[in-house]
Amino acid sequence: MTVDNFLDIYTRSLNKQGEELCGDKVKFIKAEKKTTVVISDGLGSGVKANILATLTTEILSTMLNADVPLEEVLKTIIATLPICQVRKIAYSTFTIIQIDNQTNHFKVINFDNPPCFYFRKGKAQQLDLQTELILDRKIKVAEGYLERGDFLGAISDGVLYAGMGVELNFGWGWDNIAKHIESVFLKDGNTSQRIVQDVIKETHKLYHDKIGDDATFVGVYVRQRNPVMIFTGPPLDNKRDGEYVRRLLEFEGRKVICGGTTGNIVATYLGDRIEMDISTMRKELPPIGLLKGVDLVTEGILTISKATEYIKACNCDLTRLSSDTNGAYLLAREILQADSILFLVGQKINEFYQNPLLPKNISIRRSLIEDLVKFLRDRQKEVDIEYC
Repeated sequence: MTVDNFLDIYTRSLNKQGEELCGDKVKFIKAEKKTTVVISDGLGSGVKANILATLTTEILSTMLNADVPLEEVLKTIIATLPICQVRKIAYSTFTIIQIDNQTNHFKVINFDNPPCFYFRKGKAQQLDLQTELILDRKIKVAEGYLERGDFLGAISDGVLYAGMGVELNFGWGWDNIAKHIESVFLKDGNTSQRIVQDVIKETHKLYHDKIGDDATFVGVYVRQRNPVMIFTGPPLDNKRDGEYVRRLLEFEGRKVICGGTTGNIVATYLGDRIEMDISTMRKELPPIGLLKGVDLVTEGILTISKATEYIKACNCDLTRLSSDTNGAYLLAREILQADSILFLVGQKINEFYQNPLLPKNISIRRSLIEDLVKFLRDRQKEVDIEYC
């Protein structure tokens, strides 16, 4: 992995007052060659709207990710979701953002949702929208290329009309939202999360805590990738220790060591020694170590296990991670702050930790890492694992 552009995607929703389920749905898929983001707004609110929006996002994202031609995808979804005969509007609206991961070429496809937001250098830009007619439905399409620092955002109309009939006659409005996002860029708009959360917070305020409609905002911000390498466990062949240590030290990103033996291998290579930070020791966790050139050094099995508990408890949301200075918390924070994670896992068995019920070639360490990797991947984290 190298430090390069990263598509930082974040979404937040507000449920209509009195509803347990949101009538909007967002789904994004990061594949090797392309990234697909879909937001759908189901007709009405509550369970029915949630089902319609979920159906729409699932069909669109699955078919687009399978490289089904766009026209066939749109025909399928339009045919699946008929027009409401009473209100003469679609049962579900949607916006699709597709990005080529190699070229950063993007395409926005909009069906009856508010227009997308596009920012370059913190300033709102007008997308050149073209209208296409598919099965008698007007589809608006725009294309372009993303650069580092660009932001693409899509909203449901619950954001657009926040404050309608209260402070503003026709709601917040597209232009006001765009100006607000520009002000966020001036303050601290260097992640998708900060931009999206700020807009949703203002939307909530305009509704005066009485949310009149489901409101959803999903954003894609192009920024430098924040990678981390986690080296844990001694390699099978100790003659190759130096090779893997160099891999760690030459890695372009954050560097983490998990395991006492692994730490000593790196320290020996550097002609250094690991100092213990006793203030980070807890009843159930050993202290972290300090080693020049490495961002974090922790104990292995116990710390990885506890960090996994923390990550699952907060469901990969860094803002919900319980705060502490112990090794497991610090490891969990490194993982959640990273955009891409490379686990370099040594397979030499530590008999002290080996489960006697497991075959000799399957270690507790490997099982723990694979469980954590699966959990992270299921939540769209970019994770690689390499055994040594």
